[in-house]
Amino acid sequence: MAEITMPMNGKVIAITTEVGEGVSEDAELVIIEAMKMELPVVATHDGTVKEIKAKVGESYNVGDVLLIIE
Repeated sequence: MAEITMPMNGKVIAITTEVGEGVSEDAELVIIEAMKMELPVVATHDGTVKEIKAKVGESYNVGDVLLIIE
């Protein structure tokens, strides 16, 4: 099981996966806006999305858990 965390302070502007979806390493999962840039947050390994904790439009701090892959 892996927690996908916020790499820097910012806002979630899109979630590009859903619970139960199989994902590959480096697959785009979430898009964040930080420092006036849009940045992808990617899977750290192959697996299945177990839980999505992030919500579009919400701001998060570095290290906050966005979703869980197992």
